[in-house]
Amino acid sequence: MSAIIQMKDVNKWFGDFQVLKDINLEVGEKQKIVVCGPSGSGKSTLIRCINRLEEHQKGKIIVDGNELSERTKDIEKIRAEVGMVFQQFNLFPHLSILDNCTLAPIWVKKTPKKKAEDFAMKQLEQVQISDQASKFPGQLSGGQQQRAALARALCMEPKIMLFDEPTSALDPEMIKEVLDAMVNLAKAGMTMIVVTHEMGFAKEVADEVVFMDEGMIVEKAKTNEFFANPKNERTKLFLSQIL
Repeated sequence: MSAIIQMKDVNKWFGDFQVLKDINLEVGEKQKIVVCGPSGSGKSTLIRCINRLEEHQKGKIIVDGNELSERTKDIEKIRAEVGMVFQQFNLFPHLSILDNCTLAPIWVKKTPKKKAEDFAMKQLEQVQISDQASKFPGQLSGGQQQRAALARALCMEPKIMLFDEPTSALDPEMIKEVLDAMVNLAKAGMTMIVVTHEMGFAKEVADEVVFMDEGMIVEKAKTNEFFANPKNERTKLFLSQIL
C-alpha cells in the first residue's frame, strides 16, 4: 500500500513552545486513522500541518507526492485535494447551505454553477440534509450544520479528509448523526484522519489508532490491538479514563 501522506521527523514550535516533536506517520490510500490523546497533546496541530493551515519548521510532509514547502502553488493544489471539517462549522452565515457548498467549486475549480449545484445536492443527500439546502446556517441544528460542513468539503472531491474533533461542539443527541455520516464516508473508501475522543467511532471505522501526548506519538497500533493490548503506560491511563 503506497502512502498518500508521509510525515518524516516533523517538528513545530509556537514561539519557544514545541508543539510537535519528531512526528513520523504514514497514511496509506483509503486508510482511516484516528488520532486521540489529552488536550494540548498536539493532535489538532498535527492535522492542520497536513494542509498547511499551520507551517512546520523542521522535517518533511509529503501529501500525494507533493512536499509541503514555501511554494504556494503547491499549497493550493494540496488544499484542493485535502478536505477539512473543524470543531466550529465555519459556514458562511450569510449564504444558504447550497451556496456554501458551491462557492469553492465555482471559484477555485471554475465549475459551472449548474454542475456545481447538482453535485452539491448529491453531497447534501449523502449526509441526509438535502431538504435544508435553501436554508441559512443559523436555521439549522448543530448536527445539521456539521453535516453541511462535511458536504461542503466533499464538494471539492478531495482525496483525503481531515476531521478536527468534529463532534466536540455538539449536543450528545447530535453527535450520532454526524458520526453516521462519517462512517458512511469511511465505508465509501475515503482516506481519513480523525482527531476525536469518540472511541466507539474509532473501533468501528479506524484501521489504526494513534495516541499522542506532549507533542509526540506515544503509541500507534491496529485498532483492535490498540484497545485490547495498549503497550504504553500513558496510553493505558488515557484509555482507562475515557472508556
